[in-house]
Amino acid sequence: MEERVTKVTRSLLVHFASYIKEKPMSDTTVTKIDSAHSPHGEMGQKYLASGKTVAMRLWEETPAGEPKPPAAREYETVGYVISGRAELHLEHGQMVVLEPGNSWTVPQGASHTYKILEPFTAVEATSPPAQVHGRDESQPE
Repeated sequence: MEERVTKVTRSLLVHFASYIKEKPMSDTTVTKIDSAHSPHGEMGQKYLASGKTVAMRLWEETPAGEPKPPAAREYETVGYVISGRAELHLEHGQMVVLEPGNSWTVPQGASHTYKILEPFTAVEATSPPAQVHGRDESQPE
């Protein structure tokens, strides 16, 4: 019995070793972004950290004003209000007021626009990353 267990164990170890050699290592790189030196997008957003499937951006003191034409984006957005107030207008007439401490989600492909009521600062995460392949600049938001 012991010989059989040893053969099975040896076989498993050989299989596991070949699996490790074939499987690529995952990316373990940590990236730190200093927002003072972050690039800006055409709509005023500041790009922060970005990974393969998600990216962050900051809207800083966006002035009050009328909403821009609605846009449908190729990414999902989640956001968090730091300061100020805004209305988020979604397709089908839905509207929510965003205030400090609120978070929100805009599904990928949903037509929406923002009306900034007071100077507005918020951080957003987009998936896939908004700034890749011109997803962020394709139409005004």
